[in-house]
Amino acid sequence: MKEIFRDIPKIKYEGPKSTNPLAFKFYDENKVIMEKPMKEHLPFAMAWWHNLCATGSDMFGPGTTDKSFGASLGTMEHSKAKVDAGFEFMSKLGIEYFCFHDVDLVYEADDINETNRRLDEISDYILVKMQETGIKCLWGTANMFSNPRFMNGAGSSNSADVYAFGAAQIKKALDLTVKLGGKGYVFWGGREGYETLLNTDIKFEQDNIARLMKMAVDYGRKIGFEGDFYIEPKPKEPMKHQYDFDAATAIGFLRTYGLDKDFKLNIEANHATLAGHTFQHDLRISAINNMLGSIDANQGDYLLGWDTDEFPFDVYETTLCMYEVLKAGGLSGGFNFDAKTRRPSYTHEDMFLAFILGMDAFAKGLITAAKIIEDGRIDAFIEEKYSSYKSGIGKKIIDNNTNLEELSDYALKMKKPELPGSGRQEYLQAIVNSLLLSE
Repeated sequence: MKEIFRDIPKIKYEGPKSTNPLAFKFYDENKVIMEKPMKEHLPFAMAWWHNLCATGSDMFGPGTTDKSFGASLGTMEHSKAKVDAGFEFMSKLGIEYFCFHDVDLVYEADDINETNRRLDEISDYILVKMQETGIKCLWGTANMFSNPRFMNGAGSSNSADVYAFGAAQIKKALDLTVKLGGKGYVFWGGREGYETLLNTDIKFEQDNIARLMKMAVDYGRKIGFEGDFYIEPKPKEPMKHQYDFDAATAIGFLRTYGLDKDFKLNIEANHATLAGHTFQHDLRISAINNMLGSIDANQGDYLLGWDTDEFPFDVYETTLCMYEVLKAGGLSGGFNFDAKTRRPSYTHEDMFLAFILGMDAFAKGLITAAKIIEDGRIDAFIEEKYSSYKSGIGKKIIDNNTNLEELSDYALKMKKPELPGSGRQEYLQAIVNSLLLSE
């Protein structure tokens, strides 16, 4: 097999003082952080769709990046060339996982039977590469948003035929995920939502989405899938009102329909900020509900109101992310770079530079998050902040050993409470800054 990225060496760690663009400055895979090698804290994954398929096209013009990898577009030879490119790419970066949609792997045919045959052929080819390299599948999913048939979603579609077609895609994607040893299976409801209530029955659509997910769980367990199913929340775009708006909404949906035992959340940074939250917020909401599963590692642009899927470079954000992950005890999934190079960054070298940027940003975030936890001042402050609940009337509240009458009597005798202790937000932010900026 010919080398596709001939001018790119294997990327190595050279340390913060290195000026070599094709070297890691912070990601040292064997560096031990809180008793585990960095690579175990950060199981990175390559997104097949962005890295091997996306060319930089947008609504104003065609793509700028050549992702043919030396093969004719629209052919099985091109699908195999993407496999060759992907595994060479991951091997040179030391990335151990990949994620995929069904139609990332092959071009969709007019007949689903032919599409499935192509998927069988390409997955056989991928298996050989996995065995040769030791690279693994993090999760799989089905693309049920790009094809015009899914204009109203899949589970939420008003067409029973489209609903059945979506079910067939899920079945095949689950077959592939099990075949490739995937740790998870993701539902991103890219068009599971609505534009106007004038033509929408919300309860009918949500009931149908839940039915589809339950059938997927039943089938997955029947064929031996032991991993987690995931919902990936997103607030808007393409639909005005997405049913999976944010972490809290998705958790409420899962519990309403009894899906919470099989599902966790795949949290994307850019989706959280589009919902009006911080990335840290949706991670914390997932974690405290025991549903933090996997992460789409990217960031958005606060000046733009859509999903820009940028490679993460804000180390303050990656620090707060890794703080949440460490406090939650890690992930059952991994860190998938659901990110794409900017349109003018069109060379194959730019693909590597983007991943180095993202991997280093998360490595620096991990290092700083561990420092914050080991430093202990923030944990100590939070412990003290709620100390009034450790004794007296506060302890009775926590122990469920009081009632409204007793609390009212207590307040009447007190007459007027003192102000709560200072939140000292600026002091705590200064701690994070000092630890982030220290050597």
